[in-house]
Amino acid sequence: MTTDNATPARRGGRGERRAIRTKPQHDMLPGLIGKLPLTEPMNAEQVERIDSASLDILEEVGVVFRDDIALEDWRKAGADVRGERVHLDRALVKSLISTIPSEITLHARNPQKSVALGGRNSIFVPMTGAPYLRDLDDKRRAPTLDDLATFHKLSHMLPAMHSSAHHIVEPMDHPISHRHLRITQSSMVHSDKTFMGMTTSGQNAEDVLDMCTILFGADFMEDHAVVVGNCNGNSPLVWDETMLSAMRAFNRRNQPVLCSPFVLGGANTPASTVPTVAQLNAEALSALAYTQVIRKGCPAIYGHYLSTVSMQSGAPMAGTPEISLMNFMIGQMARHYGIPWRTSNTLGGAKTLDAQAGYESATTLMAVMLSGANYIWHSAGWNEAGMHCSMAKFVVDSEQCAMAYRMAEGLKWDDFDEALAAVRDIGPGGHYLGHPHTQEKFQQAFFMPKLFDNNSYEQWIAEGSKDVTERGLATARAMLDSYEKPDLDAAISDELDDYIARREREIPAMDALNQEF
Repeated sequence: MTTDNATPARRGGRGERRAIRTKPQHDMLPGLIGKLPLTEPMNAEQVERIDSASLDILEEVGVVFRDDIALEDWRKAGADVRGERVHLDRALVKSLISTIPSEITLHARNPQKSVALGGRNSIFVPMTGAPYLRDLDDKRRAPTLDDLATFHKLSHMLPAMHSSAHHIVEPMDHPISHRHLRITQSSMVHSDKTFMGMTTSGQNAEDVLDMCTILFGADFMEDHAVVVGNCNGNSPLVWDETMLSAMRAFNRRNQPVLCSPFVLGGANTPASTVPTVAQLNAEALSALAYTQVIRKGCPAIYGHYLSTVSMQSGAPMAGTPEISLMNFMIGQMARHYGIPWRTSNTLGGAKTLDAQAGYESATTLMAVMLSGANYIWHSAGWNEAGMHCSMAKFVVDSEQCAMAYRMAEGLKWDDFDEALAAVRDIGPGGHYLGHPHTQEKFQQAFFMPKLFDNNSYEQWIAEGSKDVTERGLATARAMLDSYEKPDLDAAISDELDDYIARREREIPAMDALNQEF
């Protein structure tokens, strides 16, 4: 006989219970709600000056839309279309962008990992698009689909990463025409966080969205954002058919895209910081407005990729002061329009995880945190100007993001009175190490990096004189050893497999390289 108050049978022995207690914790940090004051170098008059200059460009210079469908859409919307060049009246632009939601919730397949964007809500997203990796032996080589899965597993476990992104590295062992299918599946099955969708063509975008329909359901997607696409502009002032067709695919199903001009300062923009932002802003506004022509009220994200160009070599540079200034300005413009915005993070041009990579990444990270960006992309692994993703840097960058997260949370006053009472208890000349307040709070009081060595020189020598690359790789290996695949309904998994098999039969195998920024 049983009763409602019956004690359940004790399950598992002492060893099993110990294993549960000692199981590594990889809980995702909640979406960041920033509380620090933002850096805003422009006054209200200067914000209006950028706005006016950008709208002048749209009205007087125009933007090229190399896409017949977009040109017809613009004609119907009332724009002045002259061949491929579209001249946009400022009132039309302002009216269109006013219908973009100021906040977006990105829904993960694990509802506890859904995150908000907009206002002071921010998330960290890993890098994407690397044609090479530095692997667990720090060897630079071409990636495979298994390597991509490894990065998705790390993304799943790293607390500061809020997304598994998509093609963190290019799986070179698969035909390019099939990669978007395998990349999307890897993002979906190896992590239950939110993810990105490939926009390498309109049809590829449709495939991604079909797979999202399998995972989430068409009805759910009609009212919920579940995947983010990225559409790069061809600066100066051009949007092409590939990106626009992918944008239409996402927007028609009410899914957001990053409207991202691709800035190489001094090469495809003026060689001056402030006018560069005026051009970039015009390009972003033209794409943001088009998202609302496609579907009024669809979520969209003000995007960009920022780099300045070395006038000596023509190579893109990372971590320069002008990039930081542009981030501050773009943040002000996005807030002026009330639209969530994206930036890039922890970028490095170095070839290894060396001091250059650290300085470049730290400079970018600090500026990004003070700019108020919402969708913080390329937050882990980026080096060699995006040519490779480093497994060591991937985990080190993520810890840096966790540190930045803690800083951006701002001051905490919850134990102020208790701590002042401890001052009275200890008095002059004492120490706080044994005080109850310290014993209770020491683990949370100060961020303690696990990948930086703060021991004495002698202790560092005794432990093998390991540098940050060695520690990063050891951490990555240990994390992967503890990885557990998140549960996915078997029927959904089978349906995804069947969809991919069918599409790979239908799509001719072709090889090429596409990269998104």
